[in-house]
Amino acid sequence: MDLFPLTRALIDIDSVTGGERAVGDFLFSHLSDLAGRTGGTVERLPVAEDRCNLFASWGSPVVVLSTHMDTVPPFFASSEDEVHIHGRGACDTKGLLAAMIKALEELLAAGDRGFGLLLVVGEETDSIGAKTANRSPRGSRYLVNGEPTENRLALGSKGMLYLSLAARGKAAHSAYPELGVSAIDRLLEALDRLRRVPLPSDPLLGETTLNVGTLSGGRAANVIADQARAEIMLRTVGPTAELRAGLQEAIASVPGVEVAAQRETPALHLGALPGFASTIVKYTTDVPHLTAWGKPFLLGPGSIHVAHTAEERVPKRELVEAVGLYRDLVRALLLETP
Repeated sequence: MDLFPLTRALIDIDSVTGGERAVGDFLFSHLSDLAGRTGGTVERLPVAEDRCNLFASWGSPVVVLSTHMDTVPPFFASSEDEVHIHGRGACDTKGLLAAMIKALEELLAAGDRGFGLLLVVGEETDSIGAKTANRSPRGSRYLVNGEPTENRLALGSKGMLYLSLAARGKAAHSAYPELGVSAIDRLLEALDRLRRVPLPSDPLLGETTLNVGTLSGGRAANVIADQARAEIMLRTVGPTAELRAGLQEAIASVPGVEVAAQRETPALHLGALPGFASTIVKYTTDVPHLTAWGKPFLLGPGSIHVAHTAEERVPKRELVEAVGLYRDLVRALLLETP
């Protein structure tokens, strides 16, 4: 299957996180056919009930290309014009997955060996596929992860710190506020104090940012709120121990407010190679959860600015370019191997 039809075929399989089975079956069949013709192997790697990663390899894998099979909701099918392929996952990451497969085909046709392809589930939520894969590495020295970087090697990526806050209060009739305690007021005070915490910066990755993503709470307009919640996302640029201590101090200074949930992905400085254009990205990836798979590199066609949107698309020109970039990157890393 040619590059553009393969991209559209992948997009047209609904694989919103948790429902990756159908696209996994398609890719297992497609890669098994390729492996059968070229002396490779393909495995399903169980992750959770009805969810599997895939790993294909040719020879002992020194370099592994990797990306995720899942997408954010909602699913919408592919379309194309002269310049772009559109659809959910066009750039995040089914277009680049198609480019990776075509790059492998070119390498195999030239007689190259010593590489693999790791495809994981769950990147858009909890990275369960990457975390599971990291417990069973295959000895590779280099990992080339695929995310939309406009075909430039990312020299670094920001980390992520997620906090879920829960506030408690006491319900009362809104005509008698002195009889209650507003959980919403408490939560707003805690958020105000959080926004005053100094945020660190990094010469390469730039500024840490804080976003209050969701707010909810209360029972009705005429009831003093007895509960409220908020979700906060920080994009981090380095070690976070001091930052987390400052955030916790700000939260603890308001009675009735606590951290209900917290998770973190660290910021990364990534590999570069001569001859490849570079960039910095502000989003997080599966790379921090794939540390056992080798020195990481990050590259892919498309722009993160349209990922997760109703306008998601990938330029056809960048898809074609990505095939050559992945092929050349694999060869360059194979030459780096002692």
